[in-house]
Amino acid sequence: MTDDALAFYEQLANDYHLIYSDWEQSIQRHAAALDRVIRFHLPGDGLTVLDCAAGIGTQAIGLAQRGYRVHATDLSPAAIARAAQEAARRGVALTTGVADFRTLAGQVPGVFDVVLACDNALPHLLDDADLLRAAENMRAKLRPGGLLLLSIRDYDELRREQLRVTPPTVIDAPEGRRIVFQVWDWAPDGRTYTLELFIVRRAGDGWQTGSYRARYRALERAELGAILTRAGLTDIRWYMPQDVGFHQPIVTARPA
Repeated sequence: MTDDALAFYEQLANDYHLIYSDWEQSIQRHAAALDRVIRFHLPGDGLTVLDCAAGIGTQAIGLAQRGYRVHATDLSPAAIARAAQEAARRGVALTTGVADFRTLAGQVPGVFDVVLACDNALPHLLDDADLLRAAENMRAKLRPGGLLLLSIRDYDELRREQLRVTPPTVIDAPEGRRIVFQVWDWAPDGRTYTLELFIVRRAGDGWQTGSYRARYRALERAELGAILTRAGLTDIRWYMPQDVGFHQPIVTARPA
């Protein structure tokens, strides 16, 4: 994990919800999609979930509201502190902690029915060695028969497109208008890129701009599948957005 990933989420923690047109709706929509995938593999109620890339709680809060017993961790102390505050504000029961998903085995006690890392968290790891460490540590936190669930951007397509800028999203909210977009600068080999997120907010008669930068690996599905297999995971399945209603491709795997 590069230092800029930690800085990215530390700086963004207070503003992360602003990237959504409606964060509350997104919490519910994400939870509904993830619940469908989880229940396909693990029917039953009261399942335990480790959300090891919880951020400010977008998936963790929604799943806890649906009856899952959630422990939410993140590398960023500021992000996970906000997740705890947001859960408490909604009367949602979940536990939280600071942890790096490359060292979960030593940082998080116990095992879980589901280990979750969504919203393109894993591609912050830029080399195979770190990806393998993360996958092995996630597997270590799964009970026998448990489910690993990850989501990443569709890099199979994005590496071909070499996206440079995302279409701006104009959001009119009670606190005023804002515009959200991203600029991507690709490495010459097309394997990594630097993303700069811009949040532009109306401020009186002018505009106030915030920017947040991080580097990602453009991790294709076959590459991630090979890493998961090396980590001792099996039954690897992909679910595309049009299949389950989640905004990114989802991959699931089970401990061998």
